[in-house]
Amino acid sequence: MNETRELVKLAYNALDEKKASDIHVLDITGVSVIADYFIIASGENERQVEALSDAVDEALGKAGYERRAIEGYSTKRWILLDYNDVIIHIFNREDRLFYDLERIWRDGKRVDMKEF
Repeated sequence: MNETRELVKLAYNALDEKKASDIHVLDITGVSVIADYFIIASGENERQVEALSDAVDEALGKAGYERRAIEGYSTKRWILLDYNDVIIHIFNREDRLFYDLERIWRDGKRVDMKEF
């Protein structure tokens, strides 16, 4: 399995284990050069958004992946974790609805994690 796919699976599983809601994985390889995949998930409140971010960071760090950047951690409303080819967006519900990344990146392909 290539490293990018492994990173996606690890991040997805970390989010799922911490009970993130509405986890979407978008393949944006043919749409953008900024990344290959977006992972978009929601938390119920600021505490859960922070816990989701921490869980992803911990799981990927243990696997040897190094985060390039993090944004929004201080506000805990929308945290972006940049792992080069994979960018993870963790939102509270309100901000996720407002920014609606799935609509903005609708040209990306929705990934079915059962078949990934």
